[in-house]
Amino acid sequence: MTDYIATSAGQRATFLCGKSWTAYVSTFLIAVLLFFAALPLAFKYNTRAAFIVLVGSALIVGYRLLTIRSYQLYYDEEGVWLASGILPWKKKLTGVKWRDMDEAVYETNFWSWLFQSYTVRVSQRYTQETEIHATGMARGKDAVAAINARHQELLHGSAIVV
Repeated sequence: MTDYIATSAGQRATFLCGKSWTAYVSTFLIAVLLFFAALPLAFKYNTRAAFIVLVGSALIVGYRLLTIRSYQLYYDEEGVWLASGILPWKKKLTGVKWRDMDEAVYETNFWSWLFQSYTVRVSQRYTQETEIHATGMARGKDAVAAINARHQELLHGSAIVV
């Protein structure tokens, strides 16, 4: 977990995790329905309809794949952040500053344990609300451990005033 990314503020951030392969399953099923069911039906109607279905299906599947790939959980000197979105009006950055963070936890069940795809939650200290809620994160268990370890380092190094 020593991958570094550049944030919009020009700071160096430590990349923790992105979406797991399990997040792509629903998009794969949609692609199978569109390309192997809707497209042959459109070809039976006429080729123009088939072309429209082909282009529309490619756009839908491509957008979903890029959106899933855009999820990045990382931390920097300021706090923990979850970035997502590819279109300018859909880009989103949510986060918790180190001084406001309570804890980071991951949720597990049989399927998340089996596929190593966890739900990550980072909560705020004062309101007990979950500020970051990310489902289907690869290496989510390791990311939570890294976040909590870094938070403890900052607390014991008195970089955070309690």
